Amino acid sequence: NGEMLQNSNTSDFVFDIPTSISYISRFMTLLPGDIISTGTPFGVGLGFDPPRYLKPGDVVELGIDGLGTSRQVARAYS
Repeated sequence: NGEMLQNSNTSDFVFDIPTSISYISRFMTLLPGDIISTGTPFGVGLGFDPPRYLKPGDVVELGIDGLGTSRQVARAYS
């Protein structure tokens, strides 16, 4: 909805990328193309008082430097 709620990069991670890959590799084989989901940076809806959640019609825009951006409109579950 035009309001930036999160802006972060890998330097804000609790564990750096090599440490994360090393740890995950202890339990499973990582293959080319695998995606490691690292969670969300600070600024999520539960951290607000009162909590904020997406509503139908809300617009979510996200981007990754060097990869591009994505835009989605929240819709009610039917």
